[in-house]
Amino acid sequence: MENGFFFEAIIYLSAAVICVPIAKKLGLSSILGYLFAGIIIGPYMLGLIGQEGEDIMHFAEFGVVMMLFLIGLELDPYKFWRMRKFIFGMGLLQVVATTLILFLACSLVLRWQWETTLVISMALTLSSTAIVMQTLKEKNLSKTSMGRSSFAVLLFQDIAVIPILALLPFLAGGNVQNENVGHSLINGFSPWLQAAIVFGAIATVYFAGRYIIVPLLHIVAKTRLQELFTASALLLVMAVSYLMQLVGLSPALGAFMAGVVLANSEFRHELEGDIEPFKGLLLGLFFIGVGASINFTLIFADPAFIIVFTTIFNIIKFFVLAGIGRLYKKSSDQNLLFAFALSQAGEFGFVILGFANQLNLMPTMLSNQMMAIIALSMVGTPFLLLINERWIDPYFGVKEKQSKKDYDTIDEDEKNDVIIAGFGNFGSTIGRLLKANGIPATVLDMNSERVDSLRKMGFKVYYGDATRLELLTAAGCESAKIFIAAIDNPQVNLSVIEKIKKHFPHLKILARARNRTDAFEMVDIGLTDFYRENLYSAVHLGVDALVELGHRRYTATRQGQRFIKYDEQATFRLAHKRHDKKAFLITSLEEIEMQEQLIKGDLYAQLGANDHAWESEDIKREHRAEVIGKPLEE
Repeated sequence: MENGFFFEAIIYLSAAVICVPIAKKLGLSSILGYLFAGIIIGPYMLGLIGQEGEDIMHFAEFGVVMMLFLIGLELDPYKFWRMRKFIFGMGLLQVVATTLILFLACSLVLRWQWETTLVISMALTLSSTAIVMQTLKEKNLSKTSMGRSSFAVLLFQDIAVIPILALLPFLAGGNVQNENVGHSLINGFSPWLQAAIVFGAIATVYFAGRYIIVPLLHIVAKTRLQELFTASALLLVMAVSYLMQLVGLSPALGAFMAGVVLANSEFRHELEGDIEPFKGLLLGLFFIGVGASINFTLIFADPAFIIVFTTIFNIIKFFVLAGIGRLYKKSSDQNLLFAFALSQAGEFGFVILGFANQLNLMPTMLSNQMMAIIALSMVGTPFLLLINERWIDPYFGVKEKQSKKDYDTIDEDEKNDVIIAGFGNFGSTIGRLLKANGIPATVLDMNSERVDSLRKMGFKVYYGDATRLELLTAAGCESAKIFIAAIDNPQVNLSVIEKIKKHFPHLKILARARNRTDAFEMVDIGLTDFYRENLYSAVHLGVDALVELGHRRYTATRQGQRFIKYDEQATFRLAHKRHDKKAFLITSLEEIEMQEQLIKGDLYAQLGANDHAWESEDIKREHRAEVIGKPLEE
């Protein structure tokens, strides 16, 4: 009883709640937190879950299905067609090249049967869609060149699962002894009839999506019951996945197809909102399950084989991906990230190896070893990305054929009074304002694609890691007057500020702070000039709201400025108490009350003033009417 479903579920969720925040606190990916949680509670460490945990794993695998459905929703057919060059170009090249090289290497060195070698090569060529897509989302890389290429390759790999699974029975020679092969209802049919049924199922998903599901969603939407729409979204994903499973296809691929069909419907965003919470939770459980599935007994039984094979297979896949990226002319920093991100094996490898084992295409022991290798490579991916981000990319990221001057060499006559680190949405707005007023600035940015495009627009932007002292010196920090820290990543931004304060104390630092928490960090290191981006935009919106409600534009603007002034002063007072939660809460309440009283006092002091300098159009008309003694015509 104690090892039942609910007990297992509580263990899984407790491990996630404990391990993921710790991983995030250490600056690691949430995926690593989930994987370590699985390893710790798994049968080979604490043993809190055993074989019964497979029930939850089947449930958690549905998170991958939901993720593919959401990916499909964001990829309408027109966008899919525009990406065909990368999907069927980069994707096909990666799958074929990796499979071929792995097949030749294993055949020459390990001398397994060719059927076994081919199955293992095809299983290892597929990367982890779940890990890569989640990592891209966490690191905000989905819209970059690397993100688009990774998505295209992953999409082709997911499509390739169909022909790979269809090929396995032919490799078995039709001599299948295991009665539990798969769950397909069409296993006993001829290959041609099976193919016809598969294509029929795909066509059914397409036409049902367009002519049945959308009209049904209209009917459900008219009930105005949110829970019913959520149930409909879950029913849709489950039904399509089950249909694909019945005909022997990947449920995740079926869900992706359903998402693509519905990508242009008016219910796209509603479906995304309903599925997203379930997807996130189930994906987390899936990663925990992967961590728990790592068979340490097998690894310790033959650690040399497992570790060496995992390392060599990752290296082969890395260089294949790097070569493809070079062929498609990717910048080195994007190419390194692309190759590291996809160099692991993936969740579909478990499916292929499990099916091959049922078909007696490989020994059970070897199949279990390969599954341990897949899980180990998945666990290692976040570490590889971390190593690339901190130690490889800063020194080897950009080695293009263009002259070095195009990226990171700054001419002596280009030294400016202003240096901007980070030229994203925030930094570029500052740069455009300065340029419009005739003030040139030296700009440093780590995104080589952005550097190229901004240079074409006339900005003096240079590729470089602003945490490197030699680059800051080359950029002219010794002679500049103002340093604007506007890097997207708050931790990197803070690191740059600390380096500037230490080595260039004469520089006036104006820093970007995303929120009050970032501002507190800057107060701790002695910075006084920071700008909370959400504060000023929120106050600007509040001022416009006051004007719309009839307040004078000048009065509303002045009150907004006073609010910013008082809030900034409160930030310095609160920063010193933020580590004492009780004192912080009490002081926050006192500051809010005092702020309200001060602003009300300012407002009452202005009531008799003729502050008509900036007013809403309606108030201006009313004022003019009062002056001339009669209402104005429209």
